[in-house]
Amino acid sequence: MDIQMISDLEYTVKGIRVPNWNNQKYCVFDLEATGIEQDTAHITQIGAVIIENGGVISKNTFNTFVKPPKPIPEPVEQFTGIYNAQLKHAPSFKDAYPDFRVFAQDCILVTHAGYEYDLPLLRHECVRTGADMITNLCLDTKALFTYLYPDVRDIISTDVLIRYYSIDDQDLRRHDALADSLLIARIFTRMMQDYGERRIKDLVFDDPVTVKRFQIKPLC
Repeated sequence: MDIQMISDLEYTVKGIRVPNWNNQKYCVFDLEATGIEQDTAHITQIGAVIIENGGVISKNTFNTFVKPPKPIPEPVEQFTGIYNAQLKHAPSFKDAYPDFRVFAQDCILVTHAGYEYDLPLLRHECVRTGADMITNLCLDTKALFTYLYPDVRDIISTDVLIRYYSIDDQDLRRHDALADSLLIARIFTRMMQDYGERRIKDLVFDDPVTVKRFQIKPLC
């Protein structure tokens, strides 16, 4: 897989091949952090859920808070609903991360905006703590949607995908890593149906797919 950040507004992805992709096992994950800058932020929560045989295994989930080495700024606490007091007895990233790797083993990873945020953030945490970066293939719902709909001008946010696929998210609390993982999983399974309706059985990105990057102003 080759991801190239070509500007502050776009990136390209190519070199993805997943044969018979509807029948693979997936780990959909999401990270919450102390901020939006991947090189300086620290992970505060890891959430994940498994998709197998085209369905979400809702009872098979992973969820842990992570105690960062610096406090969460108050605006980020208000935005995510994750407060420093909740993390007082949480494991460090170095202690929590191996459990996530075990949970995700033998899975293809799935994220939303992961190519531009979650994976770089995770990579920085691994470098800082001396941990090995997870090497599972990772799919991003932004790139998957852009592949099908290259003429859509909107930046592909979760809200865009919720509206497009008529996803019910009323039972989920946004900016909670596990709840967001479940939301991404619902989007992903509906997207797989979309591909199936086009008779696309093998996921192949040989030519670069150009994706619009998210644009979020820092909260602090």
